[in-house]
Amino acid sequence: MADPEAAEKLRAHLPASIACVAGPEASQELAASADYDLAVHGIVSASGVLPSRAVLERGRPLALANKESLVVAGAHLMELSRRHAAPILPVDSEHSAIFQCLRGESLDRVRCVYLTASGGPFRDLPLEEFDAITPEMALRHPNWEMGPRITIGSATLMNKALEVVETHHLYDLPAEKIRVLVHHQSIVHSMVEFVDGSVMAQMSPPDMRGPIHVALHWPERAPAALRGFDVDLFRQLTFREVDPHRFPALELGYRCVEEGSDAGCVLNAADEVAVAAFLDGRIGFQEIVPVNRTVLERRPGLDESIEALLDADQKARRLALDQVEAAAAHRKATASGA
Repeated sequence: MADPEAAEKLRAHLPASIACVAGPEASQELAASADYDLAVHGIVSASGVLPSRAVLERGRPLALANKESLVVAGAHLMELSRRHAAPILPVDSEHSAIFQCLRGESLDRVRCVYLTASGGPFRDLPLEEFDAITPEMALRHPNWEMGPRITIGSATLMNKALEVVETHHLYDLPAEKIRVLVHHQSIVHSMVEFVDGSVMAQMSPPDMRGPIHVALHWPERAPAALRGFDVDLFRQLTFREVDPHRFPALELGYRCVEEGSDAGCVLNAADEVAVAAFLDGRIGFQEIVPVNRTVLERRPGLDESIEALLDADQKARRLALDQVEAAAAHRKATASGA
Protein backbone atom coordinates (compact mmCIF):
# COMPACT_ATOMS: atom_id res chain seq x y z
CA MET A 1 0.00 0.00 0.00
CA ALA A 2 1.18 3.54 -0.76
CA ASP A 3 -0.14 5.04 2.50
CA PRO A 4 1.68 3.74 5.62
CA GLU A 5 -1.08 4.96 7.96
CA ALA A 6 -3.76 3.14 5.98
CA ALA A 7 -1.54 0.05 5.92
CA GLU A 8 -1.22 0.13 9.70
CA LYS A 9 -5.00 0.18 10.06
CA LEU A 10 -5.30 -2.71 7.61
CA ARG A 11 -2.73 -4.85 9.44
CA ALA A 12 -4.98 -4.95 12.50
CA HIS A 13 -7.56 -6.84 10.43
CA LEU A 14 -5.24 -9.24 8.59
CA PRO A 15 -4.40 -12.78 9.68
CA ALA A 16 -0.81 -13.39 10.73
CA SER A 17 -0.11 -15.29 7.50
CA ILE A 18 -0.59 -12.14 5.36
CA ALA A 19 2.13 -9.50 5.20
CA CYS A 20 1.37 -5.87 4.29
CA VAL A 21 4.16 -3.68 2.94
CA ALA A 22 3.72 0.08 2.68
CA GLY A 23 5.34 3.30 1.58
CA PRO A 24 7.28 4.40 -1.53
CA GLU A 25 9.47 1.27 -1.51
CA ALA A 26 6.59 -1.20 -1.05
CA SER A 27 6.30 -2.22 -4.71
CA GLN A 28 10.05 -2.58 -5.03
CA GLU A 29 10.15 -4.74 -1.89
CA LEU A 30 7.31 -6.89 -3.21
CA ALA A 31 9.03 -7.33 -6.58
CA ALA A 32 12.29 -8.30 -4.86
CA SER A 33 10.95 -10.73 -2.28
CA ALA A 34 7.53 -12.16 -3.19
CA ASP A 35 7.15 -15.61 -4.76
CA TYR A 36 5.82 -15.23 -8.30
CA ASP A 37 6.34 -16.62 -11.80
CA LEU A 38 5.42 -13.48 -13.75
CA ALA A 39 5.19 -9.83 -12.67
CA VAL A 40 2.41 -7.77 -14.28
CA HIS A 41 3.46 -4.16 -13.90
CA GLY A 42 0.92 -1.35 -14.22
CA ILE A 43 2.34 1.25 -11.82
CA VAL A 44 2.13 4.69 -13.38
CA SER A 45 4.91 7.24 -13.87
CA ALA A 46 8.65 6.98 -13.17
CA SER A 47 7.83 5.40 -9.80
CA GLY A 48 7.56 2.13 -11.72
CA VAL A 49 11.23 2.08 -12.74
CA LEU A 50 12.70 0.60 -9.53
CA PRO A 51 10.11 -2.22 -9.29
CA SER A 52 10.90 -3.03 -12.94
CA ARG A 53 14.57 -3.29 -12.04
CA ALA A 54 13.81 -5.53 -9.07
CA VAL A 55 11.81 -7.96 -11.21
CA LEU A 56 14.50 -8.19 -13.90
CA GLU A 57 17.31 -8.60 -11.37
CA ARG A 58 15.52 -11.69 -10.10
CA GLY A 59 15.39 -13.09 -13.62
CA ARG A 60 11.58 -13.14 -13.73
CA PRO A 61 9.47 -12.29 -16.80
CA LEU A 62 8.09 -8.76 -16.68
CA ALA A 63 4.70 -8.07 -18.30
CA LEU A 64 5.13 -4.33 -18.67
CA ALA A 65 2.22 -1.91 -19.01
CA ASN A 66 4.26 0.89 -17.42
CA LYS A 67 5.74 2.48 -20.55
CA GLU A 68 7.60 5.02 -18.40
CA SER A 69 10.04 2.32 -17.24
CA LEU A 70 11.55 1.99 -20.70
CA VAL A 71 11.13 5.64 -21.63
CA VAL A 72 12.99 6.71 -18.49
CA ALA A 73 15.62 3.95 -18.20
CA GLY A 74 15.28 1.76 -21.27
CA ALA A 75 19.00 1.16 -21.91
CA HIS A 76 19.62 0.06 -18.31
CA LEU A 77 16.53 -2.15 -18.07
CA MET A 78 17.12 -3.86 -21.42
CA GLU A 79 20.68 -4.66 -20.30
CA LEU A 80 19.29 -6.22 -17.11
CA SER A 81 16.80 -8.19 -19.20
CA ARG A 82 19.61 -9.61 -21.34
CA ARG A 83 21.98 -10.26 -18.43
CA HIS A 84 19.43 -12.12 -16.31
CA ALA A 85 17.56 -13.78 -19.21
CA ALA A 86 14.38 -12.08 -17.97
CA PRO A 87 12.05 -11.31 -20.89
CA ILE A 88 10.08 -8.08 -21.01
CA LEU A 89 6.60 -8.84 -22.34
CA PRO A 90 4.99 -5.60 -23.57
CA VAL A 91 1.39 -5.01 -22.51
CA ASP A 92 0.84 -1.72 -24.37
CA SER A 93 -1.39 -2.68 -27.30
CA GLU A 94 1.03 -1.29 -29.90
CA HIS A 95 4.11 -3.03 -28.51
CA SER A 96 2.23 -6.24 -27.84
CA ALA A 97 1.23 -6.16 -31.51
CA ILE A 98 4.86 -5.81 -32.63
CA PHE A 99 5.84 -8.56 -30.18
CA GLN A 100 3.27 -10.88 -31.73
CA CYS A 101 4.21 -9.99 -35.33
CA LEU A 102 7.89 -10.69 -34.61
CA ARG A 103 7.29 -14.10 -33.08
CA GLY A 104 9.66 -16.47 -34.83
CA GLU A 105 11.20 -13.67 -36.89
CA SER A 106 14.69 -12.17 -36.76
CA LEU A 107 15.06 -8.45 -36.04
CA ASP A 108 17.66 -8.09 -38.78
CA ARG A 109 14.89 -8.93 -41.28
CA VAL A 110 12.78 -5.94 -40.23
CA ARG A 111 12.62 -3.05 -42.67
CA CYS A 112 10.28 -0.89 -40.58
CA VAL A 113 7.64 -1.01 -37.84
CA TYR A 114 4.46 1.05 -37.91
CA LEU A 115 2.85 2.27 -34.71
CA THR A 116 -0.76 3.29 -35.18
CA ALA A 117 -2.47 6.21 -33.47
CA SER A 118 -6.19 6.89 -33.40
CA GLY A 119 -5.47 10.61 -33.69
CA GLY A 120 -7.51 11.31 -30.59
CA PRO A 121 -10.52 13.64 -30.38
CA PHE A 122 -8.95 16.47 -32.43
CA ARG A 123 -7.71 14.59 -35.48
CA ASP A 124 -10.12 16.55 -37.72
CA LEU A 125 -10.59 19.72 -35.67
CA PRO A 126 -9.53 22.85 -37.61
CA LEU A 127 -6.18 24.09 -36.32
CA GLU A 128 -7.55 27.57 -35.74
CA GLU A 129 -9.87 26.09 -33.07
CA PHE A 130 -7.09 24.48 -31.00
CA ASP A 131 -6.78 27.51 -28.70
CA ALA A 132 -10.32 26.85 -27.47
CA ILE A 133 -9.68 23.20 -26.46
CA THR A 134 -10.72 22.48 -22.86
CA PRO A 135 -9.75 19.53 -20.62
CA GLU A 136 -13.30 18.17 -20.96
CA MET A 137 -12.99 18.14 -24.74
CA ALA A 138 -9.54 16.51 -24.62
CA LEU A 139 -10.70 13.72 -22.30
CA ARG A 140 -13.30 12.45 -24.80
CA HIS A 141 -11.29 9.76 -26.60
CA PRO A 142 -13.19 8.34 -29.58
CA ASN A 143 -12.09 4.69 -29.23
CA TRP A 144 -10.53 3.87 -25.84
CA GLU A 145 -11.33 4.37 -22.16
CA MET A 146 -8.03 5.32 -20.51
CA GLY A 147 -6.64 7.37 -17.64
CA PRO A 148 -6.44 11.18 -17.94
CA ARG A 149 -2.74 11.44 -18.74
CA ILE A 150 -2.82 8.82 -21.52
CA THR A 151 -6.03 10.30 -22.93
CA ILE A 152 -4.48 13.77 -23.12
CA GLY A 153 -1.35 12.17 -24.59
CA SER A 154 -3.53 10.66 -27.30
CA ALA A 155 -4.91 14.11 -28.08
CA THR A 156 -1.43 15.67 -28.35
CA LEU A 157 0.16 12.46 -29.72
CA MET A 158 2.73 12.67 -26.93
CA ASN A 159 1.82 9.13 -25.94
CA LYS A 160 2.94 8.03 -29.40
CA ALA A 161 6.16 10.02 -29.03
CA LEU A 162 6.88 8.05 -25.85
CA GLU A 163 5.96 4.81 -27.62
CA VAL A 164 8.57 5.59 -30.29
CA VAL A 165 11.16 5.70 -27.49
CA GLU A 166 9.80 2.48 -26.01
CA THR A 167 9.90 0.73 -29.40
CA HIS A 168 13.51 1.82 -29.88
CA HIS A 169 14.54 0.19 -26.60
CA LEU A 170 12.41 -2.95 -26.83
CA TYR A 171 13.51 -3.89 -30.34
CA ASP A 172 16.82 -2.00 -30.69
CA LEU A 173 15.49 -0.15 -33.73
CA PRO A 174 16.84 3.20 -34.96
CA ALA A 175 14.50 6.14 -35.38
CA GLU A 176 14.33 5.75 -39.16
CA LYS A 177 12.83 2.26 -38.78
CA ILE A 178 9.96 3.44 -36.57
CA ARG A 179 7.00 5.14 -38.24
CA VAL A 180 3.69 6.41 -36.89
CA LEU A 181 0.43 6.40 -38.83
CA VAL A 182 -2.99 7.77 -37.96
CA HIS A 183 -5.48 4.89 -38.02
CA HIS A 184 -8.90 6.08 -36.88
CA GLN A 185 -10.45 2.67 -36.21
CA SER A 186 -7.84 1.37 -33.67
CA ILE A 187 -8.16 -2.12 -35.16
CA VAL A 188 -4.60 -2.49 -36.48
CA HIS A 189 -2.49 -2.02 -33.36
CA SER A 190 0.89 -2.13 -35.13
CA MET A 191 2.48 -3.49 -38.29
CA VAL A 192 5.90 -4.88 -39.14
CA GLU A 193 7.31 -4.58 -42.64
CA PHE A 194 10.04 -7.07 -43.50
CA VAL A 195 12.94 -6.76 -45.92
CA ASP A 196 11.07 -8.70 -48.61
CA GLY A 197 8.20 -6.21 -48.58
CA SER A 198 5.82 -8.43 -46.62
CA VAL A 199 3.78 -6.57 -43.99
CA MET A 200 2.40 -8.34 -40.94
CA ALA A 201 -0.30 -6.65 -38.85
CA GLN A 202 -1.86 -7.58 -35.53
CA MET A 203 -5.56 -6.74 -35.53
CA SER A 204 -8.32 -6.93 -32.93
CA PRO A 205 -11.10 -4.75 -31.56
CA PRO A 206 -9.82 -2.05 -29.18
CA ASP A 207 -9.80 -3.97 -25.88
CA MET A 208 -6.82 -3.99 -23.50
CA ARG A 209 -7.80 -7.42 -22.22
CA GLY A 210 -6.26 -8.82 -25.41
CA PRO A 211 -2.62 -7.79 -24.87
CA ILE A 212 -2.92 -8.52 -21.15
CA HIS A 213 -4.13 -12.04 -21.99
CA VAL A 214 -1.21 -12.55 -24.39
CA ALA A 215 1.32 -11.55 -21.73
CA LEU A 216 -0.28 -13.60 -18.94
CA HIS A 217 -0.21 -16.81 -20.99
CA TRP A 218 3.11 -16.31 -22.82
CA PRO A 219 4.63 -18.33 -24.47
CA GLU A 220 1.35 -20.13 -25.14
CA ARG A 221 -1.78 -18.86 -26.86
CA ALA A 222 -4.60 -19.63 -24.47
CA PRO A 223 -8.32 -19.58 -25.36
CA ALA A 224 -10.24 -16.43 -24.42
CA ALA A 225 -13.81 -15.26 -24.83
CA LEU A 226 -12.64 -12.05 -26.50
CA ARG A 227 -14.16 -10.79 -29.74
CA GLY A 228 -12.12 -11.46 -32.86
CA PHE A 229 -12.98 -10.61 -36.47
CA ASP A 230 -16.14 -8.58 -36.92
CA VAL A 231 -17.10 -7.76 -40.50
CA ASP A 232 -18.84 -4.55 -39.49
CA LEU A 233 -16.00 -3.38 -37.27
CA PHE A 234 -13.29 -4.35 -39.78
CA ARG A 235 -15.20 -3.14 -42.84
CA GLN A 236 -13.07 -0.05 -43.41
CA LEU A 237 -9.47 0.36 -42.24
CA THR A 238 -7.86 3.67 -43.09
CA PHE A 239 -4.35 5.04 -42.63
CA ARG A 240 -2.78 8.44 -43.12
CA GLU A 241 0.46 10.22 -42.37
CA VAL A 242 0.78 12.27 -39.20
CA ASP A 243 0.36 16.02 -39.75
CA PRO A 244 3.34 17.62 -37.92
CA HIS A 245 1.45 20.93 -37.57
CA ARG A 246 -1.43 19.20 -35.81
CA PHE A 247 0.79 16.92 -33.73
CA PRO A 248 4.15 18.65 -33.05
CA ALA A 249 4.73 16.43 -30.00
CA LEU A 250 5.67 13.43 -32.14
CA GLU A 251 8.95 14.99 -33.25
CA LEU A 252 10.09 15.12 -29.62
CA GLY A 253 9.95 11.32 -29.37
CA TYR A 254 12.22 10.90 -32.38
CA ARG A 255 14.53 13.51 -30.94
CA CYS A 256 14.81 11.44 -27.75
CA VAL A 257 15.80 8.35 -29.74
CA GLU A 258 18.46 10.28 -31.63
CA GLU A 259 19.89 12.05 -28.56
CA GLY A 260 19.62 9.17 -26.07
CA SER A 261 21.00 9.73 -22.57
CA ASP A 262 18.31 11.16 -20.26
CA ALA A 263 16.20 12.64 -23.08
CA GLY A 264 13.28 10.20 -22.72
CA CYS A 265 13.36 10.51 -18.95
CA VAL A 266 13.19 14.32 -19.11
CA LEU A 267 10.45 14.39 -21.76
CA ASN A 268 8.27 12.03 -19.76
CA ALA A 269 8.68 14.07 -16.57
CA ALA A 270 7.94 17.35 -18.31
CA ASP A 271 4.83 15.96 -19.96
CA GLU A 272 3.40 14.68 -16.68
CA VAL A 273 3.74 18.15 -15.20
CA ALA A 274 2.39 19.91 -18.29
CA VAL A 275 -0.62 17.61 -18.61
CA ALA A 276 -1.47 18.05 -14.92
CA ALA A 277 -1.26 21.82 -15.39
CA PHE A 278 -3.57 21.66 -18.42
CA LEU A 279 -6.11 19.54 -16.55
CA ASP A 280 -6.00 22.03 -13.66
CA GLY A 281 -6.62 24.92 -16.04
CA ARG A 282 -3.25 26.58 -15.44
CA ILE A 283 -2.08 26.33 -19.06
CA GLY A 284 -3.81 25.84 -22.39
CA PHE A 285 -3.74 22.77 -24.62
CA GLN A 286 -1.43 24.52 -27.07
CA GLU A 287 1.13 25.17 -24.32
CA ILE A 288 1.74 21.52 -23.38
CA VAL A 289 4.22 20.78 -26.17
CA PRO A 290 6.20 24.06 -25.82
CA VAL A 291 6.69 23.35 -22.10
CA ASN A 292 7.95 19.86 -22.95
CA ARG A 293 10.25 21.12 -25.68
CA THR A 294 11.83 23.77 -23.48
CA VAL A 295 12.53 21.30 -20.67
CA LEU A 296 13.98 18.79 -23.14
CA GLU A 297 16.34 21.44 -24.50
CA ARG A 298 17.63 22.19 -20.98
CA ARG A 299 18.05 18.60 -19.78
CA PRO A 300 21.00 17.88 -17.46
CA GLY A 301 22.41 14.88 -19.38
CA LEU A 302 22.59 12.49 -16.39
CA ASP A 303 22.26 8.84 -17.34
CA GLU A 304 25.14 6.81 -15.87
CA SER A 305 22.75 4.90 -13.60
CA ILE A 306 19.05 4.45 -12.93
CA GLU A 307 19.45 6.59 -9.82
CA ALA A 308 20.99 9.39 -11.91
CA LEU A 309 18.03 9.18 -14.29
CA LEU A 310 15.56 9.40 -11.44
CA ASP A 311 17.43 12.49 -10.24
CA ALA A 312 17.13 13.94 -13.75
CA ASP A 313 13.41 13.16 -13.59
CA GLN A 314 13.04 15.30 -10.47
CA LYS A 315 15.09 18.16 -11.93
CA ALA A 316 12.95 18.07 -15.09
CA ARG A 317 9.76 18.27 -13.04
CA ARG A 318 10.97 21.35 -11.22
CA LEU A 319 11.97 23.01 -14.49
CA ALA A 320 8.61 22.08 -16.03
CA LEU A 321 6.82 23.69 -13.10
CA ASP A 322 8.81 26.87 -13.71
CA GLN A 323 7.78 26.80 -17.36
CA VAL A 324 4.14 26.21 -16.42
CA GLU A 325 4.21 29.20 -14.08
CA ALA A 326 5.76 31.35 -16.79
CA ALA A 327 3.15 30.24 -19.33
CA ALA A 328 0.32 30.83 -16.84
CA ALA A 329 1.63 34.32 -16.03
CA HIS A 330 1.86 35.11 -19.73
CA ARG A 331 -1.73 33.97 -20.29
CA LYS A 332 -2.94 36.09 -17.41
CA ALA A 333 -1.07 39.14 -18.63
CA THR A 334 -2.37 38.65 -22.18
CA ALA A 335 -5.94 38.28 -20.93
CA SER A 336 -5.61 41.45 -18.83
CA GLY A 337 -4.24 43.35 -21.79
CA ALA A 338 -7.12 42.20 -23.97
